[in-house]
Amino acid sequence: MPACEAAVEWLEVDCSGLAASAGLARYGGADGTNEWHITVRPTGEGSATKQLGALAAAYRRALETAGIEASSVVFRRMFCSDVANQRALVDGPALDRLLGASGPCADSVIGQAPLSAAKFALWAYHLRDADGDVKKRKEGQTVTCMRGAQAHHWATGLVAPGGACAHEQSQRIMEGYESMLGGLRMNTADHVVRTWWFVKNIDADYQGLVDARNDFFDTHGLTPETHYLASTGIAGSHPDVAAKVALDSYAISGLLPEQVHYLCAPGHLCPTHDYGVAFERATAVSYADRKHVFLSGTASIDSSGEIVHEGDVVGQFNRTLENIEALLATVDAHIGDLASILVYLRDPADGVMIEELLRDRLGGVPFVLVDAPVCRPGWLIEIEGIAIVPAACPELPRF
Repeated sequence: MPACEAAVEWLEVDCSGLAASAGLARYGGADGTNEWHITVRPTGEGSATKQLGALAAAYRRALETAGIEASSVVFRRMFCSDVANQRALVDGPALDRLLGASGPCADSVIGQAPLSAAKFALWAYHLRDADGDVKKRKEGQTVTCMRGAQAHHWATGLVAPGGACAHEQSQRIMEGYESMLGGLRMNTADHVVRTWWFVKNIDADYQGLVDARNDFFDTHGLTPETHYLASTGIAGSHPDVAAKVALDSYAISGLLPEQVHYLCAPGHLCPTHDYGVAFERATAVSYADRKHVFLSGTASIDSSGEIVHEGDVVGQFNRTLENIEALLATVDAHIGDLASILVYLRDPADGVMIEELLRDRLGGVPFVLVDAPVCRPGWLIEIEGIAIVPAACPELPRF
């Protein structure tokens, strides 16, 4: 197979006349499979219903720009300013009616207030083959995309609520997820690529998640000598008010060891286990014509694990981008290969300034900016992302 000439395209979505803005990125590979990342945020004031209407109009405009149908959606995350009261407006059936989608979709609904001052924001991932929409099915809280000998599994909203502490809830979530994976002939160590952990009270309960995850990994074959997972651990609320923690996850059945590469940039960031946590800085998964790079939540940290530019959100923003660039460079990628990013701020008062910096430094990359404190109080900003880069590896499976 010849080297793929395509790369990520950031496409402008004309939202004139709509009280919303949208971002759109496309990757078209040599095998004819196309991927799109779409982000949308209302920009006008008004009720939840009015803002959702504006969001839906901008989303449809993005679909028109991309030339795709709503049915090609695989994964959606809705960010909500008041998730306990808004949940009925944005659950799966409500989103299908609002956005015009049909067929299985993995829906994630998270309490993280969008900035600046919107009630909702949307991140959607669409996938289409040259001959039409991909085959999907939904079982419980997992949507599966069939891709030849491999299958991609998106699980969302995994919780274990009750009177338990964050440590116990995290432990029960991981054990339940491992059991679910077992039913699909998978396991965490060999098949899970990316996780998102949402902690309702991160300043108080993050350590409980960390300890539970460390214990689980220790007994399931994930160590500093083997590998961990790309991950984000961030403040966020599940619609169930009793849930102290929640998990979204992405796994691939049939994944080959030679497809996976764990990224590190020791001149910029130390390994996470140096300060007692267990995740990879980034994970790359390669296919015949493309490589997906999953960037974990990345902050202003140095090679000794210390916070850089303490108290200075602009300095931390710049260092965070520097760290991301260093990770991408290890797989011959760069900022222009980003298909989407999520940006988390501890102080919502920084939102307007950071949004200006994002547009100045990152051009048209689709992004969502939310109020979501990072796991260590001194970190004022965290950024995660997905990059897609061309590859020419005919010995690997097609995406």
